[in-house]
Amino acid sequence: MLRSMTNLHPEFFLRLYFTQSEMMGPGKAALLDGIQRTGSISAAGRELGMSYKRAWMLVEAMNAMFREPVVSSARGGPGGGGAELTQTGAQVLDLFRQIEASAAEVNADRIGQMKALLADIPEGK
Repeated sequence: MLRSMTNLHPEFFLRLYFTQSEMMGPGKAALLDGIQRTGSISAAGRELGMSYKRAWMLVEAMNAMFREPVVSSARGGPGGGGAELTQTGAQVLDLFRQIEASAAEVNADRIGQMKALLADIPEGK
């Protein structure tokens, strides 16, 4: 499932905190989606409006967070580089998307009820 930060459902974001500094949320999931689709960390970052450095920092953080790396990469050069999700990375992304979808489904009615309580907000604000 293709998702970028611009097409996430704005009424529901899920972030899992494993420790104070280790978390998995919509940004990291979108980056993994992009890497899976493009085969490139920098291309995935560009799609998300993220700097090359930021994309690499997030990949390094995720690779350190899990027992096994989530992304494997090869340096660029004449033959080109590239990146791909490892088996662990594909599993992490799939599990996150399953958790996200089931939580949204279970809470759709409550979210709707809460939105109905919001004051009218003019467009653009």
